[in-house]
Amino acid sequence: MAQVVWDNLTESPGTMAPSTPTVAEGGPLPSERPPKLKGRRRLLQSLPKISSSPSLARMGRTSSSTYTAGGKASMSCVSLASSHSRHGHFYSSAQSSAGFSTAPTSVASTPGPEQPGCDPNNRPRRLDGEVAAHAATAPKSVPLPADVRPGSKDVATSTAAAVAGVGAVLEDYFTKPMVRVKESRRRRNLNFWGEMPHEMAMHIFQFLAPKELVRCSLVSRAWHKMCFDGQLWINVDTEEYYQDIPAASLTRIMTKAGPFVRDLNLRGCVQMPERWSTDGLNISDVCRNLEYFSLEGCRIDRSSVHHFLIRNPRLVHINLSGLKDISNSAMRIIAQGCPQLEYLNVSWCQNVDTRGLLRVVQACTLLKDLRAGEIRGLNDRAFLLELFERNTLERLLLSHCLDLDDESLQLLIQGANPEKDPLTGRAIVPPRKLRHLDLSRCRTLTVNGVQCLSHNVPQLVGFQLSHCDGMTDDALAGIFESVPLLTHLDLEELDELSNVSLQNLARSPCTSRLQHLNISYCETLSDSGMLPVVRSCPMLKSIVMDNTRVSDLVLTEAAAQVRQRDRATQARAGSPPKSSLHIVVYDCQNVTWTGVREILSRNTEPNRDQVISLKCFYGYQDTVNEHMKRVLRGDRKAAARLERKWAEYMVASEEAGAQGAGARRRRRRLREAAMVHADEEEGGPRGGRRRARSGGCTVM
Repeated sequence: MAQVVWDNLTESPGTMAPSTPTVAEGGPLPSERPPKLKGRRRLLQSLPKISSSPSLARMGRTSSSTYTAGGKASMSCVSLASSHSRHGHFYSSAQSSAGFSTAPTSVASTPGPEQPGCDPNNRPRRLDGEVAAHAATAPKSVPLPADVRPGSKDVATSTAAAVAGVGAVLEDYFTKPMVRVKESRRRRNLNFWGEMPHEMAMHIFQFLAPKELVRCSLVSRAWHKMCFDGQLWINVDTEEYYQDIPAASLTRIMTKAGPFVRDLNLRGCVQMPERWSTDGLNISDVCRNLEYFSLEGCRIDRSSVHHFLIRNPRLVHINLSGLKDISNSAMRIIAQGCPQLEYLNVSWCQNVDTRGLLRVVQACTLLKDLRAGEIRGLNDRAFLLELFERNTLERLLLSHCLDLDDESLQLLIQGANPEKDPLTGRAIVPPRKLRHLDLSRCRTLTVNGVQCLSHNVPQLVGFQLSHCDGMTDDALAGIFESVPLLTHLDLEELDELSNVSLQNLARSPCTSRLQHLNISYCETLSDSGMLPVVRSCPMLKSIVMDNTRVSDLVLTEAAAQVRQRDRATQARAGSPPKSSLHIVVYDCQNVTWTGVREILSRNTEPNRDQVISLKCFYGYQDTVNEHMKRVLRGDRKAAARLERKWAEYMVASEEAGAQGAGARRRRRRLREAAMVHADEEEGGPRGGRRRARSGGCTVM
């Protein structure tokens, strides 16, 4: 550090600075030391020491001429009056020097030891005249160095903006309060599933299938508890996994999730006959909120079923189909405890008859769907008249009911002794609300009984009359005229129907809505009846015509109609086609490979969005299935190649069967065409070469 030379300071006349104590003129300075400063004043007092650090010597600057080693003088800056400084003279005010002057200091570059004549304990003397003279001659401003002078107005503006920005940042930094940031420490032992909220864990487990939940329950006790939580088992439908789940797991699910279960479907669960006898009462006690209950095909004892029915008064859907132990006592429990019932299926329950169903119909006023296939006593007048008076049923399935005859059907549709219209001879009764009616295999019905349906079921959507012997065209003529909403029609195995019925169907008001038609085993129906139906029904989705007399003309017309339907709709860009019509023509003697090829060739046309799926003769079915796979995945070229190879093979097979010259050559062509077709059907030749075929090992 540069050493300052001290001498004895003499008192200078004049006025003292405001920061110094007031003394008499010419008197000595007070000898008391100033009090010790604190805080900001102490910081400001230490700045002169920093300004006289050794780093100033290396920069070629001298120490302040007003600096005193004893700390008695006021704060000063680096002297600018030195001959070595490039900043000119130093401007000193009376406030900064406190009205005192000192002797000249030593050169900044020669720190050296202190001079012997300098006493650091000497008091400074006040030289007011010198200070005034020095202030008069000192410059009022200090010029900037040449290397930092702005060369243009833009540089000055940018410099001022930078200085202002730095000042704003510093001001904002010092005005903000100091906040202690807590260090984030990583938790060592994190139990992810243990510390997760229970609701979040349940939300994650809801994405698992029932079979996956049962497997996850084996991980740990905590997972076992979560997997069998009732929130995950609101709908217990065992139809997809009833063969894989053990009886113990199924019992545990129903016991743990009993209060939460609303939909319980135990269809096909035959592995629990012993569990019902031991745990049936406990399961029925916890399952008290059921709304949908299905036991179709389940092996369960009668008492367990009764407990379920008694403890669930809010049941809406009950399916007891195929339970041999169910009797009219269960119907009595349903009538007494299930007033909100809308769906009841007791088909093939041998111990249930119309006496038990009568109680249900009388008590359950909201009943809309009744399925009573193969139920005895359907000639009961009280039951049929109750259904007629209620008129709330929308779906009625009475298949295989041998007791249902013409009189019973008339009581169900027209009531007892209805008033007749003198002009048309029809019964004047309110129209029925039936939308689906199944009378299949009711062999005691005749034409007279079925004719009562005409003009009495205008809302009919689905009608099944299959396997009813003796049905003629007169039985269906009036029905087709009065059912404009018909979409499903099943006339399977009606031997006495002719093409007149199909022609009446083609002229009926339901042609714009008809989607499914089944005329299987109607051996008298042919092209003259089916062609008008295919042309007039644009919404057809399935046609079952096996064991009929239809020919290739029907297939060609169906392909043309689907093509026309496809052009009317806007095709989906870049998407594979979908099957819009399913045709079944196996065991039809008049359907040949030519008609099948017509369907295949139409399906491979470009820009097709709708195609036809076909079920035909078993010898053609493998080729048809492979062709449909290629069409549905969008590989039309491969499908067209398969169709061409198959056609060549079929032509060669027909030529090989002809008699005359060249039979050997035709048989050789048939073998070659068969090999090419077989390779193409299996995915095409590998690497441009056919797969080797041999007749097997001669040794073996």
